[in-house]
Amino acid sequence: MDYIEVTCMLAKDNTTPDVSEIVIALLADLGFDSFDETDDDVKAYAPADDYDVEGLLELVKERPELITSIDTRRFKNENWNKMWESNFPMAEIAGRIVVYAPFHKNVPDCQFKICIMPQMAFGTGHHNTTSLMLELMLDLDVSGKTVLDMGCGTGILAIFAAIKGAYAVTAIDIDEWAYLNCVENCRLNNIHSVKILQGDSNLLQGCNFDIITANITRNVLTADMATYSRCLLPNGMLLLSGFYQSDFAEVKAATEKNGLILQNSSQKGNWIAAAFRKK
Repeated sequence: MDYIEVTCMLAKDNTTPDVSEIVIALLADLGFDSFDETDDDVKAYAPADDYDVEGLLELVKERPELITSIDTRRFKNENWNKMWESNFPMAEIAGRIVVYAPFHKNVPDCQFKICIMPQMAFGTGHHNTTSLMLELMLDLDVSGKTVLDMGCGTGILAIFAAIKGAYAVTAIDIDEWAYLNCVENCRLNNIHSVKILQGDSNLLQGCNFDIITANITRNVLTADMATYSRCLLPNGMLLLSGFYQSDFAEVKAATEKNGLILQNSSQKGNWIAAAFRKK
């Protein structure tokens, strides 16, 4: 099966804070099922048979305030891995973490090394939200504690928690390809303490954790905030990212409503990550 890669250039003068999220949602309706985003563009991927070219052209025509131009290329299934390899260099975070793939050579020495096979799941260390979350976890004591990585994607945060000595880690994602990629990446890192589940926050009934990480969209975070708080043990930590600086007040209000107190936050580009403690 052939695949389609579409690069959508985002309008630089757009004042809508969620422009990339809006574009991703619109592209998902057109059959695209995996995405990679930067501050300037959104790359979307779809099997060629599911590609709605007329719908894409109509989207660009109707929403010039979101997308200024598109670039499309087609490649065969056997070139899929080569395409990912060419687009994913190693990532270094805070000079202490290196995220590499099995195809990388000459991996530099670092305090922490995480091997991630880039597939269709989110979380390779390159996006600002992932690196922000890893930085928050660097000096967080997870040794002997229970950790939940909600919306785990590749499982990079769950794997990092296990590497740092967490007693037990649960990784959950609603998407099947994320579930399968997380299983693969745990194997690549020789991690056996991560329980990997496919589903959503409904799986958290009766669960308790010392630490929860969630790098998801603002809407999902705020909708599930009560569940996160209920699952956290007293003095437990909730680490959040996946939202813009302009959304921070809304996210913070949702945490405060559910008994969570801001400890610290950091920003890269327009993205925010923040750590909260349960009262």
